[in-house]
Amino acid sequence: MSLPRFFCDAPLSPRTRIALPDALAHHAVRVLRLRDGADIVLFDGQGGEYPATLIVEGKTANAQLGEHLPREAELAGRITLAQGLPSGDKMDWVVEKAVELGASRVTPITAQRSVLQLSGARLEKRVAHWSRIAQAAAEQCGRNRLMPVDAPMGLQEWLALPEPGLRLLCHPEAAGTLTEVLQQAREQGPLESISLLIGPEGGWSDAELELAARHGVRSVRYGPRVLRTETAGVALIAAITALLGW
Repeated sequence: MSLPRFFCDAPLSPRTRIALPDALAHHAVRVLRLRDGADIVLFDGQGGEYPATLIVEGKTANAQLGEHLPREAELAGRITLAQGLPSGDKMDWVVEKAVELGASRVTPITAQRSVLQLSGARLEKRVAHWSRIAQAAAEQCGRNRLMPVDAPMGLQEWLALPEPGLRLLCHPEAAGTLTEVLQQAREQGPLESISLLIGPEGGWSDAELELAARHGVRSVRYGPRVLRTETAGVALIAAITALLGW
């Protein structure tokens, strides 16, 4: 049985005793009901992890850290998921599964056909919510680095970023399959970074498809079926990691 894992937003050092942040202490002691002397694992997002012993004294909770273990669970390459902003709480699921599958970053895209529109305090609250989901998913799945979740941006703004590597757009009518396009790209040199553009429920508009193509984004087809927006990204991440041996 795996030990409870917690992200600690403070620098950690071997063989030290630290006071646990209030939120972490509450979750460990009040929610999970861990007792004094329980074995746990802490990580600070800088790489590796620390086995630790929980020390509960009254209303305070501390941790006695052991040696630093340089264990990582990252992919051999970087995958950025640029997800067309879906409706409802679908983005919660996308973020969680992207973390589990090893994505390096998730950037929500406010596409022309995105139903959900965010701004102001509502936007800040939603981004903070997605970041908490990413943290919880990292704790659960064994990653020792947090996956950033960006604030939503427009497609043109995202395309203007200096994103390295191969950029792919998932489209059911694309000429090339994912396997074919990856093979062609590998023939030109090693692949270390891939960005995936996934449309919202209504898909990409013709104008958006043309804009992406002008910026060198390659359209790919993944199977004979049309995938839901919350399915497409995670399916392609899984396929890419398998096809490239990442």
